[in-house]
Amino acid sequence: MQEDTKRTEVEGRILLIHQYKNNGYNMVLDVNSGSVHVVDEMVYDVLEQMQESEDKETICKKLQAKYPLTDIEEAIEECEELKKQGMLFTDDIYENAIDAFADRPVVVKALCLHIAHDCNLACRYCFAEEGEYHGRRALMSFEVGKKALDFLISNSGNRKNLEVDFFGGEPLMNWQVVKDLVAYGREQEKIHNKCFRFTLTTNGVLLNDEVIEFCNKEMGNVVLSIDGRKEVHDFMRPFRNGKSSYDLIIPKFQKFAESRNQDKYYVRGTFTRHNLDFAKDVLHLADLGFKQISVEPVVAPPEEDYAIREEDLPVIFEQYDILAKEMIKREKEGRGFNFFHFMIDLTGGPCVYKRLSGCGSGTEYLAVTPWGDLYPCHQFVGTEEFLLGDVDTGVVKSDITCEFKQCNVYAKEECKDCFARFYCSGGCAANSFNFHKTINAVYEIGCKMQQKRIECALMIKAALAEE
Repeated sequence: MQEDTKRTEVEGRILLIHQYKNNGYNMVLDVNSGSVHVVDEMVYDVLEQMQESEDKETICKKLQAKYPLTDIEEAIEECEELKKQGMLFTDDIYENAIDAFADRPVVVKALCLHIAHDCNLACRYCFAEEGEYHGRRALMSFEVGKKALDFLISNSGNRKNLEVDFFGGEPLMNWQVVKDLVAYGREQEKIHNKCFRFTLTTNGVLLNDEVIEFCNKEMGNVVLSIDGRKEVHDFMRPFRNGKSSYDLIIPKFQKFAESRNQDKYYVRGTFTRHNLDFAKDVLHLADLGFKQISVEPVVAPPEEDYAIREEDLPVIFEQYDILAKEMIKREKEGRGFNFFHFMIDLTGGPCVYKRLSGCGSGTEYLAVTPWGDLYPCHQFVGTEEFLLGDVDTGVVKSDITCEFKQCNVYAKEECKDCFARFYCSGGCAANSFNFHKTINAVYEIGCKMQQKRIECALMIKAALAEE
């Protein structure tokens, strides 16, 4: 874990290199360019010394007891050539542009519609408290949803592609309104030259053939909530009477995944302190036939018995290593699957905005309650100090929006030396607020897990590139 990340300063320029060993691979990440290198032991040691000194003679003296002098000199020359090509010790091209980035005009591109503040399960870790979000049970009316889509269209500027996620609670408890809003959105597309991408998150209890058929026609992506093995899932995600939900939803989810040709969906779980061996849950889902899997760490107050603690991290890191190795094995055997947190695009990757500020909560992405209130994202719903306005008035608290616009990897002290900053984009603003009462800090345990996931993801790329 973050074995060697050094912040080298050359003539006022900050140059970051991250070196680590994983599964027999010597990995080197040039943080600012995103270049990834798999190197032998000698080059690994040479690069480690180059971070301390650019003097060739000094490096040779330190390593000549371990390697032949001519080999060291050749390795240094190869590394210097990579520096010239912009693949090692590169400048940070984003920092000087951050002020212009933070002053960009706000264009809303996505809404999370809380179509139902109600749920038919009683998940122990649910921040929405059985869908209530610290408030009252309610279902969004078609009229409120219609105003939300109108708000999105009118605040989207020239952006053509817009996204609307039907969220809850449990959205299928308000299924007719979901269908009606999709139909309304399709009508508005033609009028305003927009293109809606609708998505849905469901626990599967009410999933049936009619829902599957509609989703396959209209939903760009669907998230299916399941935690993994039966005993794990049923402990954390029971019905309100305590009964099992696993046996009911598994066959429905399998049918749904197959109906979408194992694409454009995720089975999405949460692991807690009660199942730190979560690699077994991921592989259980893979063995059930699912190809798109996400199992993510719970974020909870430390006093909760299921909350992840600092002392749990070594076990969690080991689980990510186990999972990474097994994924490589299965991919080579022709039975691979995608694990969301190990998916990294080394060629295109996210745009600059995403690299610097992440999901766009509070600016490009907003959440809408059943009665039409606007919040920066679903995790802020019910926290009144983050109430931005509503679908009738629009955003009226521009000071909150401005605060979120300023939230980026350069606004967070903890991100400055972190090799993962352009992959995680500074982490979740809601997690930061919940732990530190400011959106410009980080959730430290989450950072360490994210760093480990990125290391595993890069190693998987290296291993599969050998084929």
